[in-house]
Amino acid sequence: MSSAKPSAFNDAVAQVYDRFMVPLIFEPYAAELATRLASMPVRRVLEIAAGTGVATRAMASALPADVSITATDLSPAMLARAEAVGTSRPVEWRMADAMALPFGDAEFDVVVCQFGAMFFPDRRKAFAEVRRVLGERGLFLFAVWDRIEENEIADTIENALESLFPDDPPRFMSRLPHGYFERETIAGDLAPPAVSPAQSSRRSPPAAARRRRESRRSRTARALHGAARSRLVRRGR
Repeated sequence: MSSAKPSAFNDAVAQVYDRFMVPLIFEPYAAELATRLASMPVRRVLEIAAGTGVATRAMASALPADVSITATDLSPAMLARAEAVGTSRPVEWRMADAMALPFGDAEFDVVVCQFGAMFFPDRRKAFAEVRRVLGERGLFLFAVWDRIEENEIADTIENALESLFPDDPPRFMSRLPHGYFERETIAGDLAPPAVSPAQSSRRSPPAAARRRRESRRSRTARALHGAARSRLVRRGR
């Protein structure tokens, strides 16, 4: 997760999350993400909203040893649990806010985020930080949940809660974890801000710069349908 202040997750919550939710829900998608990434020529990987490290562990096992992995999260408790569980090879663990990443421009080939983007208070700001730390032709690979009706476990839980509390049914799961799935919304959040007429009238950029800008605006994305949706975004030249 990411916000202006450290996450409220404590050690007990992090342990329960990692012990029960990770194997039940998150491990299969971490393996799929790592397998997809392993087929790409990468050297420097940054993970944001890493949680207790389920995707980090999968990447550490799947990627070549010379690929560096930096895993970040806003929660000290989640990071501590991730470090305690460990990985098959060295990983750099750092506390970081996805909306204010403590890294220089163009430091990474790939930025990865598994099921964290839904919780960013300002997704456009977080995605702008991703663009900033990615190098030329960098990749942003992330996954979000599809609508709750496509996720049997979450839908069953929310329906059960509705039967127990009919006057005020809890809607957290459909509102947040399963509330960020519309392609148009995601594409809009990913797009870099447009240049205003006042800015563009000051000087005309060279043709090469215009082509690079147009390429960035038309960045490609692919989506997986079903229980989860993932996006692969390549930063254009």
